[in-house]
Amino acid sequence: MVKKLHFIFLFTSCSLFAQIPTSLIEPVDNIDNFDEFSGSIYKNQTFKSANVIDEKSGTFDAKLRYNIHTDALEFDKGDELYKILKTTTIHARINEEYYYYCNFKNQRHQKKDGYYVLVELSDNYSIYKKYTLDIIHAPTSTSVVTNGEKEPGRIRLITTYYLEERGIIKELPTDKKNLVATFSDLQDELKDYMKIEKIRPRKEEDLKRLVAKYNALKNINSNGGSKSLLSNN
Repeated sequence: MVKKLHFIFLFTSCSLFAQIPTSLIEPVDNIDNFDEFSGSIYKNQTFKSANVIDEKSGTFDAKLRYNIHTDALEFDKGDELYKILKTTTIHARINEEYYYYCNFKNQRHQKKDGYYVLVELSDNYSIYKKYTLDIIHAPTSTSVVTNGEKEPGRIRLITTYYLEERGIIKELPTDKKNLVATFSDLQDELKDYMKIEKIRPRKEEDLKRLVAKYNALKNINSNGGSKSLLSNN
């Protein structure tokens, strides 16, 4: 279903759509707790032109921003702030990023619901990324100052990549040692590949290439048949 919807997004991204109906949004309070912090709780601070697709009713124009702190797609309607309903049947595109609300589980079958951004889609697996925040509150001591002013709290954006297969996700580390260890069944082959191809795991395109290589090696080792990427690793 995600594959089909992603195609619809690409095909219709240049078309004009009706405004988003009120049935797809609900009121939400504006958060100002972090105004004095360095950094932002939003992926995009301002509202950007976006498309919202509802599997039941169609595709709509909207001005959206992604609130990482509340994991919500916010919609500004006049003087009121709303968020898109959190459901797997409503998706959004903001700045060429495709946001899907997913009911994923990890390999321990723990729920990992939330908004994920689709990075790569194939017949056997998908790669997603998820945004989270590292929030460091301001020091409580009044003696901590920088340039004569009290040091503010800080907000740092964290991007985590996941390999997804049949609703199960596995985190993909962005350092070489831990990333190779994640694919323990083909560790030696991937080490050689990373060295020869000069793969940099922190670069999204290189991460996609590495997972594609792993998928190809798994298929070869299973005599050309499709084999689960999340088994035996």
